[in-house]
Amino acid sequence: MKDNFGIASALKNLGIEDDNNGTSTGAYWVKSGVNEIVSVSPVDGKLIAKVDLATKDSYDHVVESAQVAFREWRIIPAPKRGEVVRQLGDALRQNKEDLGKLVSYEMGKSYQEGLGEVQEMIDICDFAVGLSRQLYGLTMHSERPGHRMYEQYHPLGIVGIISAFNFPVAVWAWNATLAWVCGDVCIWKPSEKTPLTAIACQNITSKVFEQNGVPEGVSNLVVGDAEIGQLISNDDRISLVSATGSTRMGKAVGEAVGRRLGRSLLELGGNNAIIISKEADLDMSLVGAVFGAVGTAGQRCTSTRRLIIHEEIFEEVKNKLVSAYGQLKIGNPLDENNHVGPLIDEHAVTLYNETLEKLAVQGGKQIVAGGVLKGNGYESGCYVKPAIYEVENHFEIVQHETFAPILYLIKYSDLEEAIAIQNDVPQGLSSAIMTKNMRESELFLSHAGSDCGIANVNIGTSGAEIGGAFGGEKETGGGRESGSDAWKVYMRRQTNTINYSTSLPLAQGIKFDLS
Repeated sequence: MKDNFGIASALKNLGIEDDNNGTSTGAYWVKSGVNEIVSVSPVDGKLIAKVDLATKDSYDHVVESAQVAFREWRIIPAPKRGEVVRQLGDALRQNKEDLGKLVSYEMGKSYQEGLGEVQEMIDICDFAVGLSRQLYGLTMHSERPGHRMYEQYHPLGIVGIISAFNFPVAVWAWNATLAWVCGDVCIWKPSEKTPLTAIACQNITSKVFEQNGVPEGVSNLVVGDAEIGQLISNDDRISLVSATGSTRMGKAVGEAVGRRLGRSLLELGGNNAIIISKEADLDMSLVGAVFGAVGTAGQRCTSTRRLIIHEEIFEEVKNKLVSAYGQLKIGNPLDENNHVGPLIDEHAVTLYNETLEKLAVQGGKQIVAGGVLKGNGYESGCYVKPAIYEVENHFEIVQHETFAPILYLIKYSDLEEAIAIQNDVPQGLSSAIMTKNMRESELFLSHAGSDCGIANVNIGTSGAEIGGAFGGEKETGGGRESGSDAWKVYMRRQTNTINYSTSLPLAQGIKFDLS
C-alpha cells in the first residue's frame, strides 16, 4: 500500500498482519479458512485488507473459552482488574495517533475525530479504574431485631458487544472496560464494515492482558456478518447483549434476547433536534448546528437532523447556514484542512440519494443542494454534499433517521410548540436548546420538556462526555452506557440478610410456632 498519510506504517505498528483472522480469544487467532470479508476504505476506494469470517464452530470455541475465563476472572479483586484496565489506557495513549489514523481511513471520519474517538477510549479506561474501587451496594435497616440487610453486586458473566461502524472503537471500550472491572468477560462482534480497527484494538488489549497474566478468553473478538449477531442474541450463555446500531437491528436483537429472558442494552437510532430561540446566541448556535449536522458526514447517532428555529429569526439563521455551508471543504478526512469526509460505502450513498428524492416528492424546499461528488479526489464514490431542506416535521421522511449530512429546518412560534415538534418523532436520543433565557432552558429540561435521554442547553446534540450515562428513550432503545451508574447493567444485584441473633423472627411479624 502507498503510505498515504502514514496509513501503511500505522497498520504495521498496530500489528495488523496477513495472519490476522476473524476470531480471536486472548492472544491467539482461530483460522476459519472458509469465507472472508474485505475492508475497503471509503476515503479512496482501495482495499485495505481481507479478514476471515468467523464460523459457527469458531464462535462456539470462543464462547467456551470465555466461560472458562470468567470463572477465574470474576474472583480477581476488582481493583486488580482495574489496574489492568489502567495499563490498557496507557497502551492506547501510546497508540493514539496510529489508531486514530486507522479509524479515519477505514471509517471515513476526520483524523481529528478519529483521535477524539481514541481519546474517549482512554477516558473510559480512566473512569473504569476509579470505578473498580467504587462498586458500591447499599446497607438497609432490617425490621427484625438482630438482623442486618445489605445489597451487593456480582459479575454477570459473558457480555456480548455488537458495535456499529460509525464509532468503531469507542463504543466497544465503553462497554468492555466497565464489564471487565465488574468481573465480566467480553465477546465483541464489530461492524463488518470496520473489522481492522477491531483487530487493532484486540492486538493492543492482548499484549496488555498477556503481560498481566489475564486469563485467555477475557477479551474476545469475532468478526462476522449478521449470522454471528444472531448467534450472540440467541445464545443462553451470553448474559448481556449490548447492541449499537439501527432501530431495525435493535428490535431484532431485543426480541431474540427477550425470548430467552436475557438482558439487553440497546443504543439505537436518533432524530436529534436543536431548538434555536429568538434569544439565542446565533454565533454559538451556528457552530453547534453545523458541526452537529456535518460532523462524521452526518453518521453519528447524535447528529443534528432538525433545526427548530423561531419564526422571527428563521431567515437570518437560514442565511447564516447557507453562508457556512458554502465554506465547507469536502475531501480526504486525513487532510486536516477538510471539514467533511465520505459516507461509509456506496449503500449509504444510495440511501442519501433516496432521501433527497423523497424530500422532493413530499414537499421539502431545497435550501442547500445535495449531490454525489465525482472526479479527482472522490474516486471512492462515497463523497456527498451536505444538504439543507425546509420541511414540516410531519413529513414521513423527516420522521426517519437518515445516516447522512441532511439537515431539516422547521419554524416555530412559541417554545411549547417547539418542544412538541422536538418530541414528535419515534426516536429520543439527543436534544438541545440554544437560548440565553433561563426560563426557556428550565422549561426545556423540565418534565414538560425534552423527552430524550440527553438534553443540552447551549451545546449541540453531537458528542458526549464519558462521565454521564449515554443513551436515549423510545425507539432509541432505553439503554445507558459509559458513565454515572451505567456499570450496574453489567452486574447482578443480590440482597443479603444476616441474622446474628439467637432466634429466628419472621418478616411482617408472621408467627410460625412448632412447639
